[in-house]
Parts: sequence; structure tokens; C-alpha cells
Amino acid sequence: MITGELKNKVDQVWDAFWSGGISNPLSVVEQITYLLFIKRLDEIHTRREQQARFSGQEMTDPVFTPDQQDFRWSRFKDKAPGEIFELFRRPDGVFDFIKNLHKDGNSSYARFMKDAVFMIPTPSLLDRVIGMLDSIPMDDRDTKGDLYEYILSNLSTSGKNGQFRTPRHIIKMMVEMTAPGPDDLICDPASGTCGFLMASGEYLREHYQGMFSDRAKLDHFNRRMFTAFDFDATMLRIGAMNLLLHGIEQPVIEGRDSLSEEMTTSEAYTLVLANPPFKGSIDEENIAKSLRQAVKTKKTELLFVALFLRLLKPGGRCACIVPDGVLFGSSNAHKEVRRLLVDGHKLDGVISMPSGVFKPYAGVSTAVLIFTRTDSGGTGDVWFYDMQADGFSLDDKRTPLDAAKHEQNNLPDIVARWKNLEAEKGRARTDQSFLVPADEIRENGYDLSINRYKEIVHEEIEYDPPEKIIADLEVIEGDIQKGLRELKEILG
Repeated sequence: MITGELKNKVDQVWDAFWSGGISNPLSVVEQITYLLFIKRLDEIHTRREQQARFSGQEMTDPVFTPDQQDFRWSRFKDKAPGEIFELFRRPDGVFDFIKNLHKDGNSSYARFMKDAVFMIPTPSLLDRVIGMLDSIPMDDRDTKGDLYEYILSNLSTSGKNGQFRTPRHIIKMMVEMTAPGPDDLICDPASGTCGFLMASGEYLREHYQGMFSDRAKLDHFNRRMFTAFDFDATMLRIGAMNLLLHGIEQPVIEGRDSLSEEMTTSEAYTLVLANPPFKGSIDEENIAKSLRQAVKTKKTELLFVALFLRLLKPGGRCACIVPDGVLFGSSNAHKEVRRLLVDGHKLDGVISMPSGVFKPYAGVSTAVLIFTRTDSGGTGDVWFYDMQADGFSLDDKRTPLDAAKHEQNNLPDIVARWKNLEAEKGRARTDQSFLVPADEIRENGYDLSINRYKEIVHEEIEYDPPEKIIADLEVIEGDIQKGLRELKEILG
């Protein structure tokens, strides 16, 4: 977590953007992202310089050519505000450099930089933002990640297409449950700022450090492992730079409407992680025929589930967030999607989340579905968990609570129980988590809402006999009348 001092610095810069005339939160995030990106490029170049110096060999693949040294963060950060501002705005300056970096296509983000615009209006504001970012220990990946997540948290309104930011701790839970490995091919077809892919990269760094000293595995990590799809060019720009800031240098990023005919990809990934938009429904003409054949509906949440199955290779797994209606909706399309998961593939788990998890962005109740594509069924016992707390208050403020207390944070318990499902077999239906046989789910019309299977123990309350209750009321009434008489005497 970033410190209060750092939050205050970010808030001050945010206020400065607003007072400078940039009031769109997405534009502010974009401008700050450009600067973080430029700083990261200098870090990469500096690291390669040090490696070359240590090995005694000539530096390979430098970021900056000899005549571009003035574009390096470490070189321009201490210049006068006017000089820095001119360096950014001139046609052959810093901003033009990052827009045209790797124009030969070696860097996937380059396509989305084509329409990027430098909007910081004054030298003083640019100098102030650079000073703030330079004072942060950016060599610490956790600090850098926390900083960027805090900046992104200012995107507090859902987009016109129903997308909203997924809380970082929920993303981390889903990543830990699916446990990405060094050979995985990971996709988010509704990527936004690429939070799921970034968290997957962090998981791999923590659990598979050896892969980063293996040239082939490192190349796989940087170039093929991570794929993002989104139709919003601004979000793709931010997402591409977000991944680079987290050490994923050249991910596959495509500007596509994942539900349309232009999305032809199938059976390509071993892991899908996503929180797709819950708009409701879309124009039927825009929906890919293959998805319409799989599930006859215009509801985006159902179409995305069908898409996830199409994108996965056989044996691939998925963890996705869906609105509660997917679990118990009564339409033929809702039932067919659930039947497809249970009978056509392998449904592994359903985690019901409280409605406050996505506040202040949205108050919708949601769940996490975890399943495996098999094309041949295989669902045995489905694991259900009733998440009641995620470590934050469930109001619009989302205040951090004591994460060490189970009653205030179920996430560690969810991950621990998921990793030891054998021990869940003895759990009663009155517990917070339990297993439900697939046959029972079929008997209940493929209903996946936890309340269908959870047993609630009602505490028996014993009341006094009516005669005693009446007698007690008479005594109370007598006391009231006596008090009224005494009050009248005092007033009279």
C-alpha cells in the first residue's frame, strides 16, 4: 500500500491537472502514464548500460541512440521548466519519440500511440508532475505498481459500455486461484488497463524466479504469454504502458470488439482471466455468428462466457466475474450457458461476492466462476463459497479493514480452501463453503446461486406464555398510569 504522503502528492498533482483545464479523469491518467512510461524507458536503458559495462561488451538494443540522450528522464528532469516543456512539445522531441518508438512493429503498444496527444498545458505543471514522480522510489516494483493502481483508482465512474475497474485484491485472488505457470498463454478479452495480465506477471515473478534467467522462457514472458483485447484505444494505450511499467515489455495487444465477427481467435490460450462489461444487451447484428450459435442471446455477460470457452484450448482454465443473474437467470439462454458449463465442460467453483465489492463504480452483485474447457464434461463436485467480506468496508468509501480478521476479509480463506478442496468434502451446507454434486445442480435446473444449496440454521426462540405477557403488560400500564397521576399533581 502506498503511504499517505505519496497519496497526497498524487492528489495535489491531480488537482493541478483539474485547475489547468484537464478535467477528464481518463485524460489525466493518460498524461501521467506517458511520464511514467518515459521514466521506465530510461530505467531500461540504464540497466542495459550497466549490463554492458559489467560484461565489457557493447550495449545491445539501446532504447536511446547517441543523439537522443536528451530524451532520457535522468538527463532532462533537472532542467528549467521552460526547457523541459519545449523538449516535450517540439516536433522531434520527447513525446514524438515515444509515439514513434519501434515504429517497425517490434513493440505492440506503438500502434496505440499513433493518436496519443500531449495535453499538459504549462511548463510549471509539467515540472511539478516530473518532480513528484522522480521523488518516488520507482525501482521498487511494488511501490510502482501501488502508485499506478492508486492513479487508476481515480477512474471512479463506469464507462458508457458498462466497464469498471476491478479491485486489485479481487484480481490477485483470482490469479492465485488459477496459478499461472511459465508455459501458460494468458488472455483477457476485455482487458481495460490490463490489471489481470499485470497481476499474472507479478505472480510468475514471485513463484517462478528461475524462468527469468532462462532466455527462451523470458522471451515467452515478454512477447507471447500475455494477450489483451479491448475496443477502446485509450484504455489499450494505458494498458500497454501499464504492462511495460510492470516489466512485461512486448505483450500482444489488439484493438478488437471481442464479441464481434472481427474476433476470429479460437483455442489459443491456456488461461483466460476477465471481468467483462455488464452492459445488458447489444445489437444482434454485431454479434459473432459462432457466439450466437453457442448461446442464443444478446446479453453480453452470457456471450462473454461462451467467448471464454471458445478462446481456451482444451484443458485451458478460466476465472471470470459475472453478474449474479448469470447464476440463476430463468431465460433459456441463462440455463443453456449454465448447462454448457456443467455438462459440456468442467465447472470447478462459484464464489458469490457481496454487492459492495465494486463500489463506488457499481453496486451490482457479482460472482466469480472458475471452469475448465474439456469438450467432454467432467464436472463432479462444484465448490461454492459465500464471500461476505473482502477486507474493505462495503460502502462507497471502501475503507480498509483489519485484513487479519476472517470476519473482515475472507480472501485468504478462499485461496487456502481452494488449494485444499479434498478437505472441503466434510463441510456442512451451513458452513461458508461446501461442495455440491453436479447431479444435484442438474436436479435444480442448473441453478448456481449459493442460496439454493446453503442451509440456514434458524435459532429457536422461546417466548413466555401469553398469560404472563399480558400480566407483565398490565404491570407496565399500571406504572404508566401512576406516573401520569404524580405528574398531574406536580403541575396542579
